[in-house]
Amino acid sequence: MTTSIDAPDRDGALTPIPHWIGGAPVTGAAERTGDVFDPARGRVTRQVVLADASDVEAAVASAKAAFPQWRDMSLARRQAIMFRFRELLDARKGELAEIITSEHGKVLSDALGEITRGQEVVEFATGLAHHLKGEYSEQVSTDVDVYSLRQPLGVVGIISPFNFPAMVSMWFFPIAIAAGNTVVLKPSEKDPSAAVWIGELLKEAGLPDGVFTVLQGDKVAVDGLLEHPDVRAISFVGSTPIAQYIYETAARHGKRVQALGGAKNHMLVLPDADLDLVADSAVNAGFGSAGERCMAISVVVAVEPIADELVAKVRERIAGLRIGDGRRSCDMGPLVTRQHRDKVASYIDIAIADGAEVVVDGRDVVADGDPNGFWLGPTLIDRVSTASRVYTEEIFGPVLAVVRVASYEDGVALINSGAFGNGTAIFTNDGGAARRFQREVEVGMIGINVPIPVPVATFSFGGWRQSLFGDAKAHGSEGVKFYTQQKAVTARWLDPSHGGVDLGFPQN
Repeated sequence: MTTSIDAPDRDGALTPIPHWIGGAPVTGAAERTGDVFDPARGRVTRQVVLADASDVEAAVASAKAAFPQWRDMSLARRQAIMFRFRELLDARKGELAEIITSEHGKVLSDALGEITRGQEVVEFATGLAHHLKGEYSEQVSTDVDVYSLRQPLGVVGIISPFNFPAMVSMWFFPIAIAAGNTVVLKPSEKDPSAAVWIGELLKEAGLPDGVFTVLQGDKVAVDGLLEHPDVRAISFVGSTPIAQYIYETAARHGKRVQALGGAKNHMLVLPDADLDLVADSAVNAGFGSAGERCMAISVVVAVEPIADELVAKVRERIAGLRIGDGRRSCDMGPLVTRQHRDKVASYIDIAIADGAEVVVDGRDVVADGDPNGFWLGPTLIDRVSTASRVYTEEIFGPVLAVVRVASYEDGVALINSGAFGNGTAIFTNDGGAARRFQREVEVGMIGINVPIPVPVATFSFGGWRQSLFGDAKAHGSEGVKFYTQQKAVTARWLDPSHGGVDLGFPQN
């Protein structure tokens, strides 16, 4: 597969990463560009075009023009294209993982993992015919049948975050496309190349031009999609303040919206839990992808008297982690930008000022990589006050806080009192306690001895409270309903013996 994301100009400068409109790379006016960094090297390696109003119009117009033909294509042919895309993606996911690592910084194994989880939704979409089936009731009244059917919306917009440039977009577009919609994807300007690569692969799989569009850009592109009258629905994943803005703005312009916001995920550890399993899980869930994921465990809630032993075990495991360039044999890579790295590091100072104990300080890390990289090592902070910003705010980095409580009841009350309700986990060997937890905790996704409870594609992803704006979650049955609208048809085929004019409702 040829790619348009890396080709150098003759003078040695990199060609700007383009939009993908009408089945081809397009730079548009390209009057504005943004820097794209290699986080492990700490330097600009690419630039991306940033859309203006004319680019937004071109992207939406292309998607709108492609919709009628795509909507009318048989579902069997649509599914066949998605299946072909799945096969191509499976064969070439190593290429995509390298692109993700070069722009996001996560280690290659983590990049491959996100592609695999996104591929689950592609596989779900290949069987969408089953999920689009309507219902049929015969003889609901004399000679009257009623049936329902689901139809696509039209042009839909997807605004995806930097932390999972492949997986999050794949939570949405396979279902939207298989259901007969056309898609305009606005990826993060921090790591935009993966989206163009996906567009090229979809074209190779046989997707008609215009069905999948990539609109590069910043707030201009986002607002353009939120306000455009031809965009029928918006899907978004990002921080809570932006999710709320997305939801309110798009809804004000008459669109369907699913806006997945931020999180502060807790792991409740009961005294009977296997502390070695807990320590492994806390490190995996707290520091994978450098903590830059909405499902990261950022707070361990330890029910005494096990906190001292658990903190010691977590510290021991952190000492064995190798931090460095994701293209090397490392466990954790850098953060995505220097600005974000410095913001995350600032919470360590906040913790000290608030009287917490910094057990492991990630600012001291010696990374296996370029010294200019955006490095911050795993950080463990014990005895965190629930009044501290370290506890109340989403840090979105490799900072793991430990809060000590006296009982199971105190732990659940703490989780339920938070602003977010995205994900949580309990670690215990007590089945009764686990069952009680899943009933009592007020959170959308729950793990029982599972630290990152991201549901498989056949179920739906999304939280409660300030972690989700709008009614629909991502993928699964809720994703199908979000990207389709239902019609109910009442039909009566008259025979020659019908009784003539009757202005009343049928009675029997």
